[in-house]
Amino acid sequence: MKVDVLLGLQWGDEGKGKVVDVLTPKYDIIARFQGGPNAGHTIIFDKKNFVLHTIPSGIFNKDTQNVIGNGVIVDPCILKKEIDTLAESNINTFDNLYISKKAHLILPSHRLLDATYEKEKGKSKIGSTLKGIGPTYSDKTARTGIRFGDVISDNFIEKYNKLKSDHFKIIDFYKFDFRNYKIDGFAFDEYEKNWLKAVSELKEFKLIDSEYFINDALKQGKSVLAEGAQGTMLDLDFGSYPFVTSSNTITSGVCSGLGVAPKNIGKVIGIFKAYCTRVGSGPFPTELDDADGDKLREIGREFGSTTGRPRRCGWLDLNALKYSIMLNGVDELMMMKADVMSPFEKIKISSKYNFNGKLIDKIPFDISVDGITPIYNEFDGWNIDIENLTSIDDVPEKLMDYVKYIEKEVDVPIKIISVGPDRKQTIIRD
Repeated sequence: MKVDVLLGLQWGDEGKGKVVDVLTPKYDIIARFQGGPNAGHTIIFDKKNFVLHTIPSGIFNKDTQNVIGNGVIVDPCILKKEIDTLAESNINTFDNLYISKKAHLILPSHRLLDATYEKEKGKSKIGSTLKGIGPTYSDKTARTGIRFGDVISDNFIEKYNKLKSDHFKIIDFYKFDFRNYKIDGFAFDEYEKNWLKAVSELKEFKLIDSEYFINDALKQGKSVLAEGAQGTMLDLDFGSYPFVTSSNTITSGVCSGLGVAPKNIGKVIGIFKAYCTRVGSGPFPTELDDADGDKLREIGREFGSTTGRPRRCGWLDLNALKYSIMLNGVDELMMMKADVMSPFEKIKISSKYNFNGKLIDKIPFDISVDGITPIYNEFDGWNIDIENLTSIDDVPEKLMDYVKYIEKEVDVPIKIISVGPDRKQTIIRD
C-alpha cells in the first residue's frame, strides 16, 4: 500500500476538512503531516459545525485511526480544547487519536514571541495568526525545541523553563509589554497554568513513534490518507515568500512530516475553490476590491475559521492552480464552493498575467511586484440554486462548461464538485 495525499492548491481555506471527512470511510488511517493550529478545517454534518485545528478530520469515523504526525506542531491548550469540544458531542478521541512523540510543542512564550515579531514588523507584518507557529518552527530548526515525547521525561519542566527563559530574553530585548497582552483572552501566567495542565492530561493519550506506526500499517496493507493544512501557495519554499507559513505544505512535506519514503506516495488529490481567497498580507493577483469581492465574501461566509478575519476574495487564478498541480504531482482535483458562484451573471477566470508588458502563464519570482495584471476569460453564470443537487446529471450546463474549461487548461480531471458545506452536498463524477 501507499500513502494517498490530500492538500490545498491555493492560499488555504479550500475546504480540505470536508473532503477528508467524505473520503474517511475509504481509509484506515488519516494522518496530519504539517502545520499547526493556525489551520482550521471545518466539517458540517447533522446540522452541527465542527472546526478542527490540530486533530485530523477523520476523527468522526469511529473505525478510523487518526495520527498527528511529527511534522505537526501542537499547542496542548488548543488540542485539549478540541478534544473537550468533541466530547460534548459524544465523539470519543481517546481510542483513535495518536500523537507523534516527535511533534513539537508550541509553548506559551512562543505565542508571545509571535506577537513581538509581528509588532516589530509594523506595516511589513505578514498577517500572522499569532498562534506561535513561526517561532516554534524556528526553535525546531535551531534544535532547541521541545517535543511531545519530552513531556514524559523526568527533566521536562527543566527543559521548559530553560526555553521559556531564552524566549523572554528576546521579548525583553524588544521591550514587548507582555503583561498587558492576552493569549486567547488569558494573561500569560494564567495561560501557562492551563497549558501545563493540558500537557499533563494529554500525556495519557497514545504517544507513538509515528514513522514506525505509518510504515508498519502500510506493510500490513492498511490504507493511509495524509491530510495537509494551509495551501500550496503558502509553502515555505514555493509560496509567495515571505508571506507564507513556516512549513512545507506540498506533497514532499508528507515524506518528512510522516517519515515515509517518496516511493510510498500514492494518489495525490488537490483541492481548490471555484474562486480564490486569502487571509492576511501578501500578493493576490486576482483579488477583487469591489462589489463582486464583497459578494463572494458574504455568500461564501469567507471569514477565517481560526482568526475570524475576513478573507480577501477574487476570481480563480489558473496560473497559480497550474503551478500548484505541477509542484504536487496532482492526479485528480476536487472543486469546492461551486454553490457560492450561483448568483453571478458573469464569472471570470484568469488564464495568464500581463507582466511588465509580456503575457506569461507562470508565477514570477517576485509575484508581489507591481506590473502584474491578470488576463481574464469571461463565462456566463449558471444562476441556479445548486445546493440540493445530488447527481452529476442535474448539474447545469453552464457550470459544466466552467468545470470542463478548467480541466482542459490544467489537464487534470475534476472528480468532485462541492455544492454546499455539508458532507451530503457533494457530487461525485465518474
